[in-house]
Amino acid sequence: MSKPNILCVDDQREVLAAVKRELTPFSAEYEIVECESASEADEVLSDLKNENQNLALIICDHIMPGENGVDFLAKIDASDNFPNTKKVLLTGLASHQDTIKAINEAHIDHYFEKPWDSDNFVSVIKKLLA
Repeated sequence: MSKPNILCVDDQREVLAAVKRELTPFSAEYEIVECESASEADEVLSDLKNENQNLALIICDHIMPGENGVDFLAKIDASDNFPNTKKVLLTGLASHQDTIKAINEAHIDHYFEKPWDSDNFVSVIKKLLA
C-alpha cells in the first residue's frame, strides 16, 4: 500500500524547498508532493483520486498567479474528494477579509504567516497528521 500524501503548493521554489525541509521528519511515513501552481496541484489531485490514494494534508500559499490559495483550498473543501484532508494556508500578505474567507469557506485547519517559526511549524503539522 502506498504512503499517504502531503501536497505542498507554492509558486516560489525557495518556499517549496523550505516547506519540504520542514517536512523531512515526516518523509518516512508520507509522500511529499510539490506543485508550483493551483492548476498543477489540480492535476496531482486528479491523479490521487483516480489512484484511490490518501491525501493527508495540503499546505498552500495564498498569493499565487492564477488561482489563489484560499480559492483553491475552498474548492478542495467543497469537492468532497478528500474529506479528511487537513488544510494549511501560508501567507505573507493576507488581508483580514482573506483570513475570514479562508476560515469560513476553505475551512482551513491552520494558518502560518511567512516567515514561520520552524519548531512551531513542525509541531503544528505533527498535530494535524496525528
